[in-house]
Amino acid sequence: MTDVTIREASEADLPAILGAYADSGIDAGRSFTVEEAREHLACLRRYPSYRVYVALVNAEVAGTYALVILDNLAKRGARCGIVEDVAVTPDQQGKGIGRAMMEHAREQCRQAGCYKLTLSSGLPREGAHRFYEALGFERHGYSFLIRP
Repeated sequence: MTDVTIREASEADLPAILGAYADSGIDAGRSFTVEEAREHLACLRRYPSYRVYVALVNAEVAGTYALVILDNLAKRGARCGIVEDVAVTPDQQGKGIGRAMMEHAREQCRQAGCYKLTLSSGLPREGAHRFYEALGFERHGYSFLIRP
């Protein structure tokens, strides 16, 4: 396993984050320019518990993910975490970067008192499904989508 450092993303990380999204197919031709991403990151930082993280290997961005921690009115206010936009640069895949990011997300949720951590993954991404299951994630319920 590669030595990985995970920290909250900064504006300086945006070119690498956008590159990771493009390489992984997350943006599917809808990516921000760096300036647009800078403005959007400033917007996201106003949310009380939405964070974008980067995984660094040798001080270079090797991966990224976003985590939002939600408060609930149900379940006596127990919080839940949702992971989004997980991407590892192609040259760093298979080196434990994704595992380190998901362990980081899980620890953030533990510290926040979350009762669950969830994520979704598209049906064709069977390799990603095996990866998440190997980390202990369980298939749970169904994910539904409607485009407004």
